[in-house]
Amino acid sequence: MSIDVRCAVLCGSLILALAACAGSPDAGPPTKPRAGAATIAPSGIPDVGDRLQRRIPADARQVVAVYGVGEDSPDSTVVLYTKRGSAWHRVRDWPAHNGKKGWTTDHHEGDKRSPVGVFTLTDAGGVLKDPGSRLPYTRSAAFAAPRWWAKSHWHDFDYVIAIDYNRVRGTPPNDPTRPEGEHKGGGIWLHMDHGSGTSACVSLSKSAMEYLLRTLDPDRHPVVVMGDRADLAG
Repeated sequence: MSIDVRCAVLCGSLILALAACAGSPDAGPPTKPRAGAATIAPSGIPDVGDRLQRRIPADARQVVAVYGVGEDSPDSTVVLYTKRGSAWHRVRDWPAHNGKKGWTTDHHEGDKRSPVGVFTLTDAGGVLKDPGSRLPYTRSAAFAAPRWWAKSHWHDFDYVIAIDYNRVRGTPPNDPTRPEGEHKGGGIWLHMDHGSGTSACVSLSKSAMEYLLRTLDPDRHPVVVMGDRADLAG
C-alpha cells in the first residue's frame, strides 16, 4: 500500500472517531449543577437503580456519574464519587453536555444520542501535553478537530478520556477498532465542552477534565455510569 493510500485510510479512521464526538452549536448553554444526594451514600450511587448498580464492578472505587436532565435533552450534570470502605462519597460535580438528541439504550452510529450504561475508563489523551494524568495518556496532534468544524469546536479534544463503549481497552482513545461493528458507533469520550450537545460524547469544562485526568486512578478501577435520570433510576 502506498504512503498516500495509508495516510488516506488513517485520516478517514480518525475523522470517524472524531465525528462521534462532534456536535452542532445549536443547543443552550450548560445547566447549573443540580442539587444532588448527600455527601455520603452507603448503599450505592445516588439515584441509580439496581439494574445499573449491579453492573458497577465490585472492585470499582471511583465512579463518574452522568445525570442527564431528560431522555431527549443535551444537558447533564457530572458527579465524581469515591468509595471509602463501604460508603460512596460525593467529591465534585460539574455542569456538562451529552448527545444533542439525548440518550438511548440502543446506541447506533449517527443517532446523536449518548449510550445509557456502565463503562470502564482506562485510556486518555489529547492535543495538549499530559496534565498529570494517572490513566495512560497519548498526546497527539491527530486528536485535533478538523478546521472545517465550527471554531467553537476546535478545542473539544484538547483533553479526552475514552469511554469503553465498543472499543479496545488499552489503546489510545482515537484507535478506530470497533469490536461490535461500525453500526454500533464508537469514539465516545469525555472531552472538553463547546457549549452545546455532542454527537454522543459527554463534555465538560477544561478545569473539570484536568481534575478528572489527575484524579481517576487505574488502581481504583474507575467507571462511568451514564444516562438520563429516568433510565438511571429504572
